[in-house]
Amino acid sequence: MTLTGEAPHRDLCTDCGISRTDDPKRCGRACQFIAPDYPAMETRVHGRARDASKPDELHFGPFKRMVRARMKVSRDGAQWTGITTTIGERLLCEGMVDAVLCMGPDPEDSWRPRPMLVTSPDGMAEARGMRMGYAPLLALLEPAVAAGHKRIAVIGIPCQVYALRALEAELGLERLYVIGTPCSDNTTTEAFHQFLELLSETPDEITYLEFRADYVVELRFKDGSERLIPFLQLPISDLPPDFFPLTCRTCVDYTNVLADITVGYMGGEGDQWLLVRNERGEELLGLLGDDVALSGPGSKGKRASAVKGFVENTKLAAGGLPLRRMPDWLRPIVSWIQPRFGPRGLEFARARVEMKAAESILHLRRQEPRRMKHMVPDHVWELAAPYGLEPEEGERTD
Repeated sequence: MTLTGEAPHRDLCTDCGISRTDDPKRCGRACQFIAPDYPAMETRVHGRARDASKPDELHFGPFKRMVRARMKVSRDGAQWTGITTTIGERLLCEGMVDAVLCMGPDPEDSWRPRPMLVTSPDGMAEARGMRMGYAPLLALLEPAVAAGHKRIAVIGIPCQVYALRALEAELGLERLYVIGTPCSDNTTTEAFHQFLELLSETPDEITYLEFRADYVVELRFKDGSERLIPFLQLPISDLPPDFFPLTCRTCVDYTNVLADITVGYMGGEGDQWLLVRNERGEELLGLLGDDVALSGPGSKGKRASAVKGFVENTKLAAGGLPLRRMPDWLRPIVSWIQPRFGPRGLEFARARVEMKAAESILHLRRQEPRRMKHMVPDHVWELAAPYGLEPEEGERTD
């Protein structure tokens, strides 16, 4: 199935694919960036909304359990060890679904995501690895249903999953499994290539890039060599102001709370971090059987100072002022300190979620103030409150 043409213009759009369907007006009631209702959606999907009295649910949304996980034998070409694509493969092997809707590489640019409808277990191998950019995943829903696929799994990022869940009841599916990956900051594939050019004199030789929880970016090259770049030595200040679009800077769902299972890295301390959110999530994890190694997540360090520093810098950025740049002589010292004494494991994940909460408020307040009342859920205000971010008049629904 091939998608062509441009998506209709939408403000704050990540081109999830709904605007390309037979009824593009559904964006008005499906889009995360218009008037999301997370408590109602969480209740619909998981049977209850997040409970702030339970450990970590304010940050990560409803879940039954959290685990560190890795495949005992890594899959070739996988971004981590291949948990996500292996789940999709086994859903097809067991006949639990007819098709898996996911992303694969564009034939002309392996970094560019391309929506795929996979109907054979072997086909999931093509979906391994990381892509950067926007692609209309959900535009394949209608063709999938028209082809007779009534039991579907979808692997998607939060803005895609929110729209999917909003329209789920209208799709006429017999079964839907949702495997979510966390997402914080996306950009266009073209802009990502510019980033690669800043990282290496041979950007076309880079085959792998990962932002790791130990505060480094890992690069791998075609010749088999590897390179680690500490976060603080990344050329972030050399990127254009719109490198990360406003949609990503104002996304309030880092952890993909409407998935049945979230498969990410933030709380994994070098492994993957799984949030099993409901019974279907348990089914999905169970498909891995003895091939996956599971352990309890850890938590180390303190996040408060790191988040506070991020908030102060984001205030400058949101106001169009230059960021405070760390002196070059200090960068190697802090780069050594961060992975040893900074927040790690679940504390690292909590820090990133609080940073995203603050970032959403500050950038919306600066660029789209009229949207704040509808786009910022109550739990985001609660996450940002310890850092002095309180709703101003007209910014929060009574």
